[in-house]
This record gives sequence, C-alpha cells and structure tokens, in this order.
Amino acid sequence: MRNRLIVFDMDGVIFEHCNFWMELHKEFGTYKEGLELTNKYVKTDYAKLVEEVVGRLWKGKPADRYYALVERIGYIAGVKETISALKKKGYKTAIISSGAKDLALRAQNELGIDYIHTNELVIKDGRVTGEFRWPVAHGRKAVVFRNWADEHHMHLSEMIVVGDSDSDIRMMRLAGLGIAFCTESEELRKVATAVVEKPDLREILPHIDNFEKRELLKTIK
Repeated sequence: MRNRLIVFDMDGVIFEHCNFWMELHKEFGTYKEGLELTNKYVKTDYAKLVEEVVGRLWKGKPADRYYALVERIGYIAGVKETISALKKKGYKTAIISSGAKDLALRAQNELGIDYIHTNELVIKDGRVTGEFRWPVAHGRKAVVFRNWADEHHMHLSEMIVVGDSDSDIRMMRLAGLGIAFCTESEELRKVATAVVEKPDLREILPHIDNFEKRELLKTIK
C-alpha cells in the first residue's frame, strides 16, 4: 500500500463512553431534555439540535464540569498498545467524530493520533458561550473522510475505518477495510468487512494484518 491511514470513530472506540455529549448532559443536569432533543433532531435537523442544546440548555454553564469530564473518561482497553503497533507498521492515524474537540486533543496528545476532525464546544471566560462549531454533523463523516483522502492524495480503497455506530456506515462503505467495533447496529455489521465483539481495540489488529496480506497479493498478481 502506498499510503496507510486508519480512521477511528472516537466515542466507544477510542474512549469507553459511547456518547460524550450525553455524558455532558448528565454533568449539566440536562439529560432528560437532552435525550428527547437528540432523538428528535440528531438525524433530521442537526442545526436545530445545536440551537436547542448548546444555545439554550448549555449556554452559561460552567466549563469546569466539561473539562473535568474530558479528563475523567477512560480509554477503551488496548488502545495504547494498538496505536503503538499501528505506528510501527507505518500507519497514520485519524479521528473523525461528532464528539468533542478537547477530548480528541487529549487522545492526540497522549496517544500520538496524527489527525483529528471533530466538533467544538466554544468556551470563554470559564463558561459555555452557546456557540458550537460542527463540521462533523451526523451523516457528514463520509464527506469529511472523502475530502481528507482527496486532500492527502490517498485512495479510499487503501484506507481503514473502525467505527461503532450508524453514523459510521457511509464512511465505512468507502473504505478498503471497515471494522465494526463492539456495535449494536445491525446495519453497520452488514456493511463492515469484519466485526469485533470484544471491547479491546487490540482485536482489530489481526483483521488489519489480513487486509495487508490481501493488498500485497493484489500487487503481486
């Protein structure tokens, strides 16, 4: 393979919790209404969801609770060993997620993730401002993925995606190898090349080895 890139979803794949924003609702005491708004708007009107949640429910909330959550969430088992093994193989690593930029920055700093594409909750003077930068809205991961590949002159067929939710389906369809990681989504399972059931990121490595062997055989033929 000329270029090697593996893209990870973040919540539930790099970090333990499946949805950072829902955990933040718990911190801010807005979980019940936040869940109702998310179920109503996340797939149909992301701008409205942002307006209602960030602009109304969270505006003015203390940022210390947000930052404490960023630091408190634990990594999924085996993540450090997996990222290290991939780097030794020559892979570049990326996160494409609708999750929090500050959480992705933590992974970038602590694990050495090369690239991050996420959403950002804007904080100023210790408070949530009500602003939200969301280049990775629900359903847009595949657009970000394709644009990133074009920008870096990479073939999608040579790229790997590891995800766990319906929002990863379109991105996974474009990749040469798609690994569904500990997911309850039947649709994602159908799209994926491989499925990992155990919540340990090291379980993806044999599937990547097999993918490399198949790609090598293609160059030989």
